[in-house]
Amino acid sequence: MKPDIAYQPDSGKSGWVGILSERHPNPALKADREADYCVVGAGFAGLAAARRILLLNPKASVVILEATQVGSGPAGRNSGFMIDLPHVLSSSSYAGETGTDRRDIKLNRRAIDFVNNMVCEFKMPEESFRAEGKINGAASQKGLRANNEYAEHLDKLGEPCELLDKQTMESITGSSYYLGGLHSPGCAMIQPAMLVQGIAGGLSAYENCRIYEQTQVQAIHKQGDRWNLSTPGGSVLANKVILAVNGFVENFGYYQRRLMHITLYASMTRELTAGELADLGGEERWGITPSNPFGSTVRKISDSGGHRLLIRNRFSYDPSLTLIDNQIEAAEADHLSAFVARFPMLSHVPMEYRWSGRLCLSRNHVWALGEVAENLYSACCQNGLGATKGIIAGIIAAELASECKVNSMMPEFQTGEIPQKLLLEPFMTKGARVYLKLREWQAGKDK
Repeated sequence: MKPDIAYQPDSGKSGWVGILSERHPNPALKADREADYCVVGAGFAGLAAARRILLLNPKASVVILEATQVGSGPAGRNSGFMIDLPHVLSSSSYAGETGTDRRDIKLNRRAIDFVNNMVCEFKMPEESFRAEGKINGAASQKGLRANNEYAEHLDKLGEPCELLDKQTMESITGSSYYLGGLHSPGCAMIQPAMLVQGIAGGLSAYENCRIYEQTQVQAIHKQGDRWNLSTPGGSVLANKVILAVNGFVENFGYYQRRLMHITLYASMTRELTAGELADLGGEERWGITPSNPFGSTVRKISDSGGHRLLIRNRFSYDPSLTLIDNQIEAAEADHLSAFVARFPMLSHVPMEYRWSGRLCLSRNHVWALGEVAENLYSACCQNGLGATKGIIAGIIAAELASECKVNSMMPEFQTGEIPQKLLLEPFMTKGARVYLKLREWQAGKDK
């Protein structure tokens, strides 16, 4: 099979990549290779899959193929939250069903622990992963009600959280914009590009694991009882293959017309000066997700890239996986508006980086995860929480491919559901775009 379209990179340079020191990428594949396992994609899912394979099968040979450079794809464009709690984007407050939420919390925390173990073993910088918790920020009465509703749901689940008043929010963020907040302690804050590059570096230290960057898979076909993956410079003949390409799994012929492709947009300021930091006040670093899922995510970072603010909002539905040229510019206006509203004392501070990143959803909120052909596995469609659920998808796909029987995530995962079919066009695209606009409008001041 051949992918229907060539890989289309996201727009703009991710600020997370831009503030890192220069990195020497792994070379592209320039020969024919054989491997026990081939993983396509070096984002959260692909790297987690490779790591789990190596833990389960220490002597197995693993090849990872990445179409771009590690960290420059969707994983390195994440806003940097590994969230342990329920995070249903279609909900008014992220809450889902109690039974499902308990299962998801267990899976999410295993994923966070899995990453933490890699960070420790690979001796990665502290800023790549911090278990510091996060805040749901509320800028409106509707947002406060959503936080209260979510807090009640978490209380029923037996999960700790703390409602914060306006004064506390201002002491944390330096901004008087927020009316209140809801702190939850289990979230890990990450520098996503640094994290995936660090994991890739750790895996590369294994003699039996090789990562090839700038290596796009052009075709996959059966060769006897193995899979042959063709690339511009060579091929990989593998016993088993894991597709960790999120929405691009459709282009390989699987889950077609079952996945919704959403683009999100983010901006990051230049480094703040000492005077600007004094004007802002607040704590050294923090992370805020909006009380309304369609509001603005905001972070303050204070690490090797300097003191900066990041803001992410705006959603677009892009079924072709390509962006219209003016979408970044349109999102930029929304980012500046939200930024100035929250930080008027910094209204003169420009955004140094602007970028887009992809999100893959299904109508019934399930993964595109499992064996799609003999010895060919999909680890895709995270439905939001790309960092946390991408790790879960990769682990489970690796366990399926390895026929894991011990300490497996699969008992908690297995639901038997696959993504539902989408509506017929043009109704799907028109309906999705109207829905996104409506939800953003309903977010009000929380956007």
